[in-house]
Amino acid sequence: MRLLPALLLLIIPGCFSIHGPGTVSGPEGGSVTIECHYNSGWETYKKWWGRGNAWRSCRILVKTTGSKQEVKKDRVSIKDDHRCRTFAVTMEKLRSDDEDTYWCGIERYGIDRGVQVKVTIDPAAYTTTPPTLLITNTTESMTTDQSEPMTPASLTSSSPVTQSVNNSQPLPLTSPLIRVLLCNIHFVLLTSMKVPLLGILLCTVMWLSRSQRDSRGKQRQSEQENRSSHAIDTLTPEEQTSGTS
Repeated sequence: MRLLPALLLLIIPGCFSIHGPGTVSGPEGGSVTIECHYNSGWETYKKWWGRGNAWRSCRILVKTTGSKQEVKKDRVSIKDDHRCRTFAVTMEKLRSDDEDTYWCGIERYGIDRGVQVKVTIDPAAYTTTPPTLLITNTTESMTTDQSEPMTPASLTSSSPVTQSVNNSQPLPLTSPLIRVLLCNIHFVLLTSMKVPLLGILLCTVMWLSRSQRDSRGKQRQSEQENRSSHAIDTLTPEEQTSGTS
């Protein structure tokens, strides 16, 4: 009966040979590093990192070569430190579906040594900030005397707030503020000058067209009167008397 506990310890993978953190957590989109420790004598053995709930069916993602050289595959890397008897596994660009059961393992003849590690992923916290308008090549300074409390008397007697603008360099025309100012100026000019001028021009055109029509009508009337008077002058006295009788 005393041999039963010893046999159970031999069956359990990694017992007294490899130790892991048990559970680790990493942020979504970030990275997480898992350190697994092993006992003396396992330095030159290959270390690996696998994924899967069951020990016998887990899938090995990355494995060392037995040296201290780092090995990287896809988003997972592993590096063994023989002096500290520790190998570190780093998972990068974490996704929500990376949350699972993993294993730190040591490859050997027969059954490998291993320890289970639970990896959880923290949801990414997205923060939004209001957009800021940046104006370059301008400086503003405001100075007030804060040595005494502000009172109505002090407000009237104190020096006014000063503002200075450094105009050593002109603002670029591509600045959003300049574009807004130009649009406002164009709108003011359109409403104050262009619209009245357009109305005056329209009235002038209508007045000219009406004057032309009136002049044409008067010309036609005068031509008719001239024709009628000329016809009367060409009649003989007999025709004029017969026409009157």
